[in-house]
Amino acid sequence: MGFDFGIIKEYIPFFLKGTGLTIGLSFAGIFLGTIIGLFIGLGKMQSNKWLALPFVWYINFFRGTPLFVQILLIHFGVVPYFIGETNAIAAAIIALSLNAAAYIAEIFRAGIQSIDKGQMEASRSLGMTHVQAMKHVILPQAIKRMIPPLGNEFIVLIKESSIAAIIAAPELMYWSRAMQGQYYKVWEPYISAAVIYLVLTLTLSFVLNRIERRLTTG
Repeated sequence: MGFDFGIIKEYIPFFLKGTGLTIGLSFAGIFLGTIIGLFIGLGKMQSNKWLALPFVWYINFFRGTPLFVQILLIHFGVVPYFIGETNAIAAAIIALSLNAAAYIAEIFRAGIQSIDKGQMEASRSLGMTHVQAMKHVILPQAIKRMIPPLGNEFIVLIKESSIAAIIAAPELMYWSRAMQGQYYKVWEPYISAAVIYLVLTLTLSFVLNRIERRLTTG
């Protein structure tokens, strides 16, 4: 069986549309996941173990269960409960954000704890509050160290967004499956998807490496 470039050309508009949504889902997931992850990470670092326990179990749940299961629960359970009907894009964003937050929380925790404790003590001795010290002293230093793992999480999120196809979110993998179902072809749709994902992840890796170099040299 020959490789049919004609059907790939036919599906280019759909692949472009799907790629746009894939990027959008990934950006939304990493943006919301970073905000939630910072809150979860700081919560886990509380000295009171009972107050930290819900944050610990949040991380345990989302890191210990498959994203596939999470997105199905959110799509068929959580989203309809709140808005009365399913919404694939909303469910995908929520699932990706909550899942990413669990991993980003650990990145924040590790980054913050990697800063010498003397930095906080020195800041407090200068009259700063704990929040001010975190905002102006600890986090700026920690973020430089968190860029590589945060970048890796973003790359992982781009690939994991493909799971949204299972709930019919019209992202890249959705259109690959549509092509496969229409023409009963395997190589054309899935190689096309693989190439696009590869371009996205390699481009992001290049950008992140440049950012990391600027931060380390600057």
